[in-house]
Amino acid sequence: MRSKDWILLCVLMVLLGSAVVLTGCNRVGPLHVSFLQSASTVTAYEFVEVTASISWPHAKNPFTEAALDGWFESTDGSKRWPVEGFCDSEDGSIFRIRFMPPAAGDYRYFAKYRQGGAIRTSMGTFRASDGHRRGPIRVDSQYRWHFIWEGTGEHYFFNGTTAYWLMGWRDDSVIQAAIERLHKLKVNRMRVTIAGRTNLFYGEPVMNASNWTLFITPWPAKNAEDIYHPGFDYRRFDVAYWQKFDRALRYARDQDMIISLVLDMNDGRVHPEAGSEDEYRFVHYAIDRFGAFSNITWDLGDDLDGYRNRWWTHRTGTLIKEWDPYHHLATSHPLNNVHQDRTSDWFDFTSFQDWSRTQHSFMLGQRKEQEKLGRIIPQTNEEYGYEDHYPVWAGPLGSDSADTLRRTAWDIAMAGGYQDTGETARRGTNVWPDTGGGWMNGRGDDTMTMLQGYAHMVDFFTSFDWWKTEPHDELVSNGNYCLAKPGETYAVYLPKGGSVSIRLQPGHYQGSWFNAVTGEWFGLPPIQGSSWISPVMPGANDWALLLRRR
Repeated sequence: MRSKDWILLCVLMVLLGSAVVLTGCNRVGPLHVSFLQSASTVTAYEFVEVTASISWPHAKNPFTEAALDGWFESTDGSKRWPVEGFCDSEDGSIFRIRFMPPAAGDYRYFAKYRQGGAIRTSMGTFRASDGHRRGPIRVDSQYRWHFIWEGTGEHYFFNGTTAYWLMGWRDDSVIQAAIERLHKLKVNRMRVTIAGRTNLFYGEPVMNASNWTLFITPWPAKNAEDIYHPGFDYRRFDVAYWQKFDRALRYARDQDMIISLVLDMNDGRVHPEAGSEDEYRFVHYAIDRFGAFSNITWDLGDDLDGYRNRWWTHRTGTLIKEWDPYHHLATSHPLNNVHQDRTSDWFDFTSFQDWSRTQHSFMLGQRKEQEKLGRIIPQTNEEYGYEDHYPVWAGPLGSDSADTLRRTAWDIAMAGGYQDTGETARRGTNVWPDTGGGWMNGRGDDTMTMLQGYAHMVDFFTSFDWWKTEPHDELVSNGNYCLAKPGETYAVYLPKGGSVSIRLQPGHYQGSWFNAVTGEWFGLPPIQGSSWISPVMPGANDWALLLRRR
């Protein structure tokens, strides 16, 4: 929009009696709507928020009978983003609209509040500075099995954990402490539900109480403590719950923690009707409220094939990408690995659930399957085991021990994939000693050490350009695993220790051993030639080896 057009639009709005917030152009209309802009300057990938305050709200249900929407654009008019706002009060007295600028520069906006036949509008400007912040994660356009941070271009080594009912905590400080603890353990992604409710029959020492609950309540409920008959009013939202989620996302963003927003899950059996106006209202509200946060991805639902079909998955995923102005990454999480819409534009990465202990071959197979589909996207297994979970099913060897899951994570990473683990809940929630929660709610104590082993894995992979390597197990002996960019980098994993021989492209290499249990590095003498046989590593621990051309 040209400057002359901008001035003419401002004058026209004043003549029509609209409420305008703009320097030298400010008038409150007859509906007593006032607008407030949160800041005149922000950092790129933070957001500007425009609040509409309605002094005498008249809508019986402001979530269905009133709306705030508009657009934001760069002042040169090169790009415009249509954005929808959301009601942030039970009585309809507060509406907000948010925008996340993706780059430094000058911006302007136009916001419109509608109720019945009445319209009130606001215009404004702001500037975004370059604070070198990390933006949303994206699929790397050059190395499409992998992720990068928009904004900085850094590669993102996806190291996730599940804290599914994190938002069941009443106290913000507990939520923030959980996020900070996981961040220090080099976890950079958490799976968290927005609406999933479930029973207590997991065999875990976890109980509902006033400080935390499994019975998530994003809508007003007649009886929130009845898991299967809460009496939700799907035409409204429990604003306090969503405001708590806002605060958690903001805190996580400051820790560079990505939150996978899982819309719902099959266990609760309580959902808006598939494809209904109520369901679309819920999805739209989540997007309108959370979309301006840089640190989110979308997940259509946990164990999705348990309560939705393939048509719904494709339709809903496509709509989310249409409605989200920022096109955050999206996926769906199945129970039986169906409804993975892997050839569709909206579907950005896989989210498998496979509990086998042959993850290396499974992920290699999925990689080949993705190649056959003709659309390369990152491969992740987001549910392959929970520490100490299902002790009877696990058997006498404890197949879900911390060590087994850590080794399984290496199996996945050495196939060029990524993973999301589940920490023990055995330290209790509202059950003695009441210091844990793990995969159920993110809380933990100093006795919970599994993720320290995962942090060592992160250290190993981020010590070289892992995204440039490909699986090359054929280059190593004894059933060991290899990621390589032949002639430059060879990363080898020895699940059972021992020795390995490596076929190299001729050259001079510098090598180091890495103790996967302790995270210690040990240098090797220079290596040259077209092949190399390692010394035998002591003990039965797993080891990794990194060779790079000198």
